[in-house]
Amino acid sequence: MIIKNNTIVTDDWSVLRLSEQETAETVAVPAGKIIVPLKVWQAQRGNLQRCEAIGVWLGTDERAEDLKGDIEKFSVIAVHFPKFSDGRGFSIAYNLRARLGYRGELRAIGDVLRDQLFYLRRVGFDAFAPRPDRNIEDVLKGLADFSEVYQHSIDQKLPLFRRTQRKGNPATDTA
Repeated sequence: MIIKNNTIVTDDWSVLRLSEQETAETVAVPAGKIIVPLKVWQAQRGNLQRCEAIGVWLGTDERAEDLKGDIEKFSVIAVHFPKFSDGRGFSIAYNLRARLGYRGELRAIGDVLRDQLFYLRRVGFDAFAPRPDRNIEDVLKGLADFSEVYQHSIDQKLPLFRRTQRKGNPATDTA
């Protein structure tokens, strides 16, 4: 189960992870909806681009720009959070949406906690695979932790001060 577009749904994608004995060049990629590591995509691009449903996941030490030119090939792009305190995935997501124009599913995987969901959505994530030891219904509630945002981001293009009109402000009063 994952959270996608504010709803708990069945996950029909598999995430490929390499074992210690496997390499990006030699790992067998199973058929079906599969999300492969960026290194596997780069090593086996010729074969994988023929797949009907292919996704890629990036580690926090990888760059969104490495997908430039291929971004439209992916039904889903995931960003792996190795631990909840590693915030580099937030920047990767923002870059995928704002700079590279990715419009498909953007999924947070790994050590994803309830406290992060609201902020993950702000930078462009629309799907979340929380840790298996967490109650997914409780994690879903994290999307509604706040009712208003101050700063602009992917989900809100204008900061709060541009969205409100204050009484007594000569610049905005018409009376």
